[in-house]
Formats: sequence, structure tokens, C-alpha cells
Amino acid sequence: MKKITILHLITPAKNASPFDANMAFDAGFENIMPYTNVVLSEVKGLVQDAMFSRSPSGVKSEAIFIGGRDIDLAMDMLEAAKKATFPPFEISMFADPSGAFTTAAAMVAKVEFHLKQYFKTDLKGKKVAIFGATGPVGGCVAVMAAKQGAQVELIAHSNIYEARHKAESYNQCYGTTIGSADGRTDVPKQKVLDRADVVLCCAAAGIRMLTFKQVSHSKTLMVIADVNAVEPTGVEGVDIHADGALIQNTSMLGIGALAIGDLKYKTQHKLLKQMLDTDKLLYLEFMAAFEMARSLT
Repeated sequence: MKKITILHLITPAKNASPFDANMAFDAGFENIMPYTNVVLSEVKGLVQDAMFSRSPSGVKSEAIFIGGRDIDLAMDMLEAAKKATFPPFEISMFADPSGAFTTAAAMVAKVEFHLKQYFKTDLKGKKVAIFGATGPVGGCVAVMAAKQGAQVELIAHSNIYEARHKAESYNQCYGTTIGSADGRTDVPKQKVLDRADVVLCCAAAGIRMLTFKQVSHSKTLMVIADVNAVEPTGVEGVDIHADGALIQNTSMLGIGALAIGDLKYKTQHKLLKQMLDTDKLLYLEFMAAFEMARSLT
């Protein structure tokens, strides 16, 4: 008898994400089992309970999804889940804490696409400034952009030491050379904008990080992307629907939250569906999400 498909949704958060549950059902999973308030040491036991209750052929009808809000913890949980399996009891796995991996993937893929389409260039060597840099999306886009050869800076909005610590942590974990810079007041913020080629705004909903006057003053900016769709948006002048549209009275392109969100949705859907549609063992994290987003632009 054919086994029903199950997604085991493991999260350290109090609640499983309804967004992720909806996405999994829409991708074709017949059942979603949430496990909340999970600590790292419990991941091995949960994964082995899931795999030992089925035959090796039945294991192919289930998958593991890692949620939460902490990207480092999600990666640690993914690694612990991988180590819990062994042939022939192996399960495909996908980490996407708070949708940060797929959102960041969509953001960077959109920027890369429009740099190539409009400016005939890519991220290699570009100076990329990330505002709202210490959250989960900001950290992911920093690593992704750095992996494409960009010179990345995390811009501190309130705490320069936190931005510096985050940059050092990413560099140690992922072999990058991400830097940090002060952006707590208008003068240092303008200095950042005046040397940046690309701005990625990953601030929390409803926080205005940059005004139109500030960004329009820059003579170097090529592309600005903003993931915030809630008024006030993160960057004044970037329409939430913009998908590589010129920002009014400038020569720079804007990419808004809805264009990024549409690609994020497609990316997460495809990755979830991929785990159902192939017999190949998959371990999906932020770089896998980036490659998928790239393929969909």
C-alpha cells in the first residue's frame, strides 16, 4: 500500500508557522506534523522516530522541514538531522527559518538578474550595503551576496557592536569577508550610500531606514531592493510592486517587496515539491534556495 506523504515540521518556536504549513499542503504533502519548542538535542530523536517507523521505501514519502527564527540554529538543526540518518533510512530535508532563506534567495536573485539585464554586470566586486542587517533575512543576503563575490557591509542601525559581531560570526561559519559600518545617524549613513553600488533593505515591517533624499544623493547606487511592504516602507521611493523599475528622477533601479515576495513564494513551493517529486536525497538550505530562485527569474 502506498504510504501517505508526511512533512515533519520541526521548530524551536512556540508555534509552527501557518505560512509553512499552507505552503507544504499546496506543494502536495498530505499531512504536516508540527513539533514545537524543540531544542537542538531533541532533533536526532525526532528524526529517528520518523524514519524507523517506516520501511526504507516508506521513508521516501516523508521529509523534514526546519523552521524557527534563528538562521544559525536552523543550520545546526539541519546538520543534526542529517547526522541522525544513515542508509537506507535517509530523508530529504529543508531548512527555511521564518522564510528567511527563501526570502533572501529571492532578493539576491532579483538583484543579480536586474544588474545583468540593465547594467550588463553582476555582483562580483560590487559594494553591497545591507540595512536591517542583524535580522535573519539580512544575515542570509549578506552571505549569499558575499558568496557571489560582492564586498558586503552590515550597516548598524542601533548597535555597531552587534553588526560587527554578526559579520565576524558569518565570516567564521561561511568563509566570507563581510564587514560592518556605522549607520546610526544621517552622516555615516550617507557615507555608506555614497560608496555603495547596491542597497539591500531587510528591516522589520514598518521601519523607514532610508529617505528618497538620502538615496538620490548617491552617485554610485545602481540597485535598491526592499523587503518591507508595510507603510512606511524601508526605502522611500521604491514602490512595493517595482521589479527593476527606474526610481523616479534617478538612474537607479528599484525592487519592491511584492516582486521579491512573489519569487520567494515560487522558490519555497518548488523546493517543497522537489522533495516529493524526486527519489534523490535532498538537503536544502540557503544556497540551494538561491540556486532555485536564480533558475526562476
